[in-house]
Amino acid sequence: MNVCIVGTGYVGLVTAACLAETGNRAFCVDINDQVIDRLKKGNVHIFEPGLEELVQRNLKEERLVFTTSLNEGMADAALVFSCVGTPSRNDGSCDLSAVYRVAEEVGRNMTDYKIVVTKSTVPVGTADRIKEIISAELASRGADLDFDVVSNPEFLKEGDAVNDFMKPDRIIIGTENPEVARLLENLYEPYARSRDKLIMMSPRSAEMTKYAANCMLATKISFINEVANICEKVGADVRDVRVGLGSDHRIGYHFIYPGVGYGGSCFPKDVKALIHTAQGRGYVSELLNAVEGVNNRQRRMVTHKIREFFEPAGGLSGKVLAVWGLSFKANTDDIRSSPAIDIAAELSEAGMRIRAFDPAAGENVRKEFKNNSLVEVSDKQYGILEGADALAVLTDWHQFRNPDFAQIKKCLNRPVIFDARNLYRSDILKRYSLSCIRTGRPDIIAEEK
Repeated sequence: MNVCIVGTGYVGLVTAACLAETGNRAFCVDINDQVIDRLKKGNVHIFEPGLEELVQRNLKEERLVFTTSLNEGMADAALVFSCVGTPSRNDGSCDLSAVYRVAEEVGRNMTDYKIVVTKSTVPVGTADRIKEIISAELASRGADLDFDVVSNPEFLKEGDAVNDFMKPDRIIIGTENPEVARLLENLYEPYARSRDKLIMMSPRSAEMTKYAANCMLATKISFINEVANICEKVGADVRDVRVGLGSDHRIGYHFIYPGVGYGGSCFPKDVKALIHTAQGRGYVSELLNAVEGVNNRQRRMVTHKIREFFEPAGGLSGKVLAVWGLSFKANTDDIRSSPAIDIAAELSEAGMRIRAFDPAAGENVRKEFKNNSLVEVSDKQYGILEGADALAVLTDWHQFRNPDFAQIKKCLNRPVIFDARNLYRSDILKRYSLSCIRTGRPDIIAEEK
């Protein structure tokens, strides 16, 4: 099957590469000619495990084509996937300008029947608006052509997106047309061989399902962070609480890891968008407002602990903090809405020098702080520890989980770790005489040997 994918971000490029991998021919369209030129050479512009290999293999086998021309991309394709960005506006609403531009271009250029499939996360009712836009463009040029609009939201985790596409938990198809449903069922059949993973519903329900899923996950993160903060007040250990909580099959262990709060390009944006959607219908979502409030406070909890620790030593000004991890989560170079970025920025505003290392996001962090002389980004994980006054671990990359504690102790001016992700065991910290300030767990104040 020939398919057209509009947008080469995380969603678009993963969708194109994975559809090509199962034998389809995917035409990937983007208006950024520099990105397209790179992709034509097999050079992927985003960090996503396993993606570059897929792109290079399917380029070589001519199942993956990159172009800046939507006309070329959809010429032989019945399916046009819209995978463009929908960033937040200042008022929390979704900026749908890119989605609407795709609809306009499809309406201006289509010459036969097309199925427009929206994978971008969009507010409820967007499919109806896309229909109106395409119909208006067809009418303006006197073209009498049939088309369908489908909501097919993505459920891809950054850092594991290829695996999520190839082995999905579910595939949501929002359409009222049974023939379109059957066509998409055929397209997705290779990814659902072990069981029936396709769920059919209306476009509006499909659009709402995506928001509901992300907001539920964000709620779990804010909930466990709230529990962790209360644990600190009452002397409980959130690690033990989490085990007792997650053992209930109705709750489970997923997404109940306390830390610095959620970030990235999805959860913050989608929580804001659903709050805004509810407000637009005269409904105040007290729960989602609280989820967002707790998340915003959680990153401030980390900076508060660091401020509090250094206050007896004259405050933050002039102190040096080594930071491991700046991406919003492990296995990605994405720093959008990253709590670690906000923490580094707030501390540097108070005069603290930040030396940062991230396995993948270093270049993005350099760009983010290019005008901030107090933030230095290094490619040396242990090099940034030399002469630093403390280490803060803000992202749970695997290589941070079992580090060289002797080297950490040797390099730091003060043997203290701010373990915001609760990665380190108490017995090991005590063995190396390392103090540790944690999230929802009793602090370790080591005695010097």
